[in-house]
Amino acid sequence: MKKKIIIFIQNGYFLLFTFATGLFYFCFYLVTLTLGLGLSFTVVGIPLLIQVLRTTPTFVRYERIQTKIYTDISTPPYERKIRLDASFWEQAKEELQDPRNWISICWLMLKFLIGLLCLLSAAMLYVTPLLFILAPLLFPFFFIHIIGIPIDTFTKSLLVSSVGILLTFVSAWLANGLVRLIGGYTRQMIKTLNRFHD
Repeated sequence: MKKKIIIFIQNGYFLLFTFATGLFYFCFYLVTLTLGLGLSFTVVGIPLLIQVLRTTPTFVRYERIQTKIYTDISTPPYERKIRLDASFWEQAKEELQDPRNWISICWLMLKFLIGLLCLLSAAMLYVTPLLFILAPLLFPFFFIHIIGIPIDTFTKSLLVSSVGILLTFVSAWLANGLVRLIGGYTRQMIKTLNRFHD
C-alpha cells in the first residue's frame, strides 16, 4: 500500500514537471528562434540560432532521464556528435540543415499542449478527491453543493468523504495510465530522432 501511495505522489510530480518543462520549451524556443531568425541578417543572429539549435540534444536527453526516473520506461539513448574541427560557417550550415534539430524542437514544443492536459488532469485527479475526503472538515465553513445536493450535515459529509476515497483509487489508476502515455511520447520522440544517423 505504501508503494502505491509513493507511486501516486510520484505520478503527480511527473504531471506537474511535464507542464513546467512543456511551458519552458515552448517559451524558450518561441522567443529564441524568433529572435535568432529576426536577427539573422546581422552578425548576432546566426550564432544565436546555432546555439539554440545545439540545445536540442541536451533537452532530449533530459526528457529521457526524467521519463526513466518517474515512469521507469526505458528509451534508447540519444547521442549527437557536434563537429568542432570545421569552420564556423560549416558548423552553422550543418546545424541549420540537420533535420533532427527541427524535429526535436517540434516534439519539445508540443509538450506544452501535453503539459496543459497534465495540469488539468493533476487538478482533477489529485485536488478533487482530496476536497471530497476533507468534506467533514470543510462543510461547517463553506457552502458545499455536489450535483445540486447541499452538503450540510456531518452524515452527508462522511458519505462525500467515502466517495473521495473511492475517487482516489480511480485517480491513481488514471494517473498511472496518463504517465505511461507521456512516457510513450518521449520514447517515440527519441525513436523518431534515432532514425536519422550521423
